[in-house]
Amino acid sequence: MAGKSSGTALRVAVLLGGPSAEREVSLSSGRECAAALRGEGFDVVEIDAGQDLPARLAACAPDVAFNALHGRWGEDGCVQGLLEWLRIPYTHSGVLASALAMDKQRSKDAFRAAGLPVVDSVLATRDEVSARHVMAPPYVVKPNNEGSSVGIHIVHADANTPPRLGPEMPDVVMVETYAPGRELTTTVMGDRALTVTDILTDGWYDYHAKYAQGGSRHVVPADLPGDVFDACLDYAVRAHRALGCRGLSRTDFRWDEARGLDGLILLETNTQPGMTPTSLSPEQARHCGIPFGALCRWIVEDASCAR
Repeated sequence: MAGKSSGTALRVAVLLGGPSAEREVSLSSGRECAAALRGEGFDVVEIDAGQDLPARLAACAPDVAFNALHGRWGEDGCVQGLLEWLRIPYTHSGVLASALAMDKQRSKDAFRAAGLPVVDSVLATRDEVSARHVMAPPYVVKPNNEGSSVGIHIVHADANTPPRLGPEMPDVVMVETYAPGRELTTTVMGDRALTVTDILTDGWYDYHAKYAQGGSRHVVPADLPGDVFDACLDYAVRAHRALGCRGLSRTDFRWDEARGLDGLILLETNTQPGMTPTSLSPEQARHCGIPFGALCRWIVEDASCAR
């Protein structure tokens, strides 16, 4: 899908921004991708996704929608359903895979069914979590359907009281056993796992560490025992398939090196990895000899309505 038969440039609508908690990340991702696609010769239109999105897409009449949205509505199957309805080919995963990956509890069920290692977790109301320990510490409390480490609370082993969750947290949250160790991640491009990154931070890999310049350091490829490195590659591809993903995805892990391979835990799969200057997937692609522009071109060329 490199161009039209008439020789005119393929028109790509880059969807960015949107109303989610990850709006600023999406704006950064979208602008980077739009600039790269222009450099690759595409006719690019940037659309800040609001309630007028259907009308703006109709006016734009794109050949492909490049979905650079993050978080709810853009990453959870909603905009994918709209694009299906409008019959516009779009990048990344389809409706079902997007919805499944965004629901952390259901995606864990899919991972367990595929024999992948995940920690125990439960869904509980915000009031229940604030009133008592719903599982033995240490544990993590997070929204069940947000990304980018939005709204995460860590309850340490010596905590005498449960966390006090504010009204900004959803009514129902996920509580999962804390997985100690190093932060690792692997990108899948089509059916190929690229490499493993070791993410080094001064503390928790939170929103600031993910997106601020200097918030974290990335070791690419990660210096790991061969069996752990290979397992990351294998588990990422299996997670991609278990959810029914297509295009680009990125799977995050924690590894407790004191336990060897048994200490490797799959946290979650991101169906639309960040594409900002500090993002992990473009960095892994560069390590594999794929420049950012070529990566964005591949994503567009891979795009199609869910099959």
